[in-house]
Amino acid sequence: MIRYTLRRFLLFLFTLWLLTIVTFSLGFLFPEFKHSDPTVGSYLAYLSAILHGDWGVSMSTGQDVTEQLWIHLGATIELSFLAMLLSLVVAIPLGILAAMNQRSMFDRWVVSAAMTGYSIPVFWLAQLLILLFAVHYDWFAITGQITPLYDIPTRTGAVLVDVMLSDSANASLAFWDAVNHMVLPVIVLAMMPLTMLIRIMRDATLDVLDKNYIKAARARGLSELKLMRRHALPNAMQPLIRQLGLQFSVLMTNALLTEVIFNRLGIGSWLVKSIYERDYPVLQSGLLVFASFILLINLLVELYHAWRYPQVRQELYAEY
Repeated sequence: MIRYTLRRFLLFLFTLWLLTIVTFSLGFLFPEFKHSDPTVGSYLAYLSAILHGDWGVSMSTGQDVTEQLWIHLGATIELSFLAMLLSLVVAIPLGILAAMNQRSMFDRWVVSAAMTGYSIPVFWLAQLLILLFAVHYDWFAITGQITPLYDIPTRTGAVLVDVMLSDSANASLAFWDAVNHMVLPVIVLAMMPLTMLIRIMRDATLDVLDKNYIKAARARGLSELKLMRRHALPNAMQPLIRQLGLQFSVLMTNALLTEVIFNRLGIGSWLVKSIYERDYPVLQSGLLVFASFILLINLLVELYHAWRYPQVRQELYAEY
């Protein structure tokens, strides 16, 4: 495990280094921000500034980029975490039930719904949900993180955390108002990974249920519930965990559109705005942190997968 971890960590650091080169080179795409000294020395100065937390000042607002960066990242992490959590909570039981009832009407409905949901573009799904649940039924809010009347100070960027940290007399009402603002963005963002994870979980469960040790356990009279909980589910989770990093990357990419559509605070909407305003310091630092965060999550998923399923390391290094 140490050898595997070291290899992945070095690859992570190498990729981060390449990202710094890419973001440093972005300056040459903007004539008004070209570096006066495009040499190794200027790159090293840029790298030193990053390591010391000096991300510059926004060209449009005049605010410190570092402070704004962590607030916007906190908002995106909150939205992405809830969307991925929703995907897992729904996808795992639906995939298992569809596999246990293979070729039934329920199985066909789940597979069809998953394929349909995966093919719907994020921006179109967002508009459909807004028209139905916000405009027609007026159940949910469609813009921002919280009603401004609650006057919750922004500390972390994660609105639910900020509400709990505040000393507002209306904290309870503000919390549920923030949840109301979050329902539609979370559903939209969770749809694509949800539909893919359903299919992965179904196929993995079907493959495990066809194994000889499952047939032997069933022949010994083990109940279906114990069979799934003790033998099938732990092994069926392996392909799903392996895909979590990729699905999280897709989710983070869709967060760019989701935050813009629902006008939410987040690093995605912040980056899109910086492109329109040609705010180079924000664009440079935002891209670097956005990509680094995705790489970090993928690294953690890979390490957990290798720790939980040692055969991954055995296949690479013949470790027994």
